[in-house]
Amino acid sequence: MSDLLVDREDDGVVLVTLNRPDLRNAMTDAMTAQWRQAMSDLAADRDARCVVVTGAGTAFSSGGDLTWIGERGAEAVPQLRDRMLAFYRTWLAITELEIPTIAAVNGPAVGAGLCLALACDLVYAADDAKLLAPFTSLGLHPGMAATYLLPRRAGAGLAREMLLTGRAITGTEAAVKGLVNQSFPKNDLMSEVRDIAGRVAHNAPIATRLTKVALNQDHQDLEAALRWESLAQPVTMASSDMMEGLAAHRERPMPKFTGS
Repeated sequence: MSDLLVDREDDGVVLVTLNRPDLRNAMTDAMTAQWRQAMSDLAADRDARCVVVTGAGTAFSSGGDLTWIGERGAEAVPQLRDRMLAFYRTWLAITELEIPTIAAVNGPAVGAGLCLALACDLVYAADDAKLLAPFTSLGLHPGMAATYLLPRRAGAGLAREMLLTGRAITGTEAAVKGLVNQSFPKNDLMSEVRDIAGRVAHNAPIATRLTKVALNQDHQDLEAALRWESLAQPVTMASSDMMEGLAAHRERPMPKFTGS
């Protein structure tokens, strides 16, 4: 049984499923290795236009598999640091993809599992999904960029509350407080996310990739944004996709973007 399932669809949407429901999709060593390969493959896949990440069974992910700590005994801090950095960087490689990414949080997203979801461009959750970062209640400092991703998504107030108290919030509350984009009834989540992913995948690939690059730059001021856009917009003006989009706008058929 593969710990990770990768399903490519005809419209360019790629569904990546964490597939250890017996472990609530904990990030095992095997799953981590398969994730590393999947991200490498997707980075080179010119047909992929949008990635959706979800979990098999009732959970999104229970986070890092920490059973190795008890099995291996004490390790020196430098070795533990190297191990954790490799783990974080492998899973957060999803942030390096040029195509848009969507998390479909179908159930509990805990610790590193929550961070994985928040590392995606768009995050949607089931209304009753539980989102929590209980690091300190386990005697751990937060990891997987939790101290960056949580404040960046929903502000310092909610981040401090979740990280210092370990309080779980539902998908509904997460949507109200801006931690996720929107929540849906559990049975509707995947169909709603698939529809959103389809709309993203339908848009012009070059324009979409450059827009994601721009958003990830966090422009320091208006002038920085203008300088980027004055370079990136002409790139799209010179593309066949722009001509296709303009023709479709005039004539009303659905545009067929090719990424050229």
